[in-house]
Amino acid sequence: MIRTVRTNSDHPHFIKLINYLDAELALRDGEDHGFYAQFNKVDLIKHVVVAYENEHAIGCGSIKAYQPGVMEIKRMYTKPKGRGKGIATTILTELEKWAAELSCKKCILETGVNQPEAIGLYKKNGYSLIYNYGQYAGVENSLCFEKLLSIKTY
Repeated sequence: MIRTVRTNSDHPHFIKLINYLDAELALRDGEDHGFYAQFNKVDLIKHVVVAYENEHAIGCGSIKAYQPGVMEIKRMYTKPKGRGKGIATTILTELEKWAAELSCKKCILETGVNQPEAIGLYKKNGYSLIYNYGQYAGVENSLCFEKLLSIKTY
């Protein structure tokens, strides 16, 4: 059974999971990793979800305010042994629910072209491709997505 916990970026399981994420991204991003890493700092993130399978931390994700009414999805990760079980969708759904509870109307995110699993996850969960925003504008290896949140859904 998958259980999620809402917490913040100080949570030790979140920190451990994003260390795994950063190691994986360093391999996937290659020379571009330094550029992306600067936008993935987690200090002071107030909205983190950690997923547990049989009491073992298996995945995580977070949201942070981007602009009024808009949350940015950050630091999504599922351990390899947990992939393909719907854990990432469970985390994403909990983050969207939390964003809606915070009166946000939309979630946005950036992922890399070298992360086909992430691209598939976001498309499967109703995210639409948008022009690259903010620091990702003009970055060829970035894909940005958005999803309008329906408060009545939650």
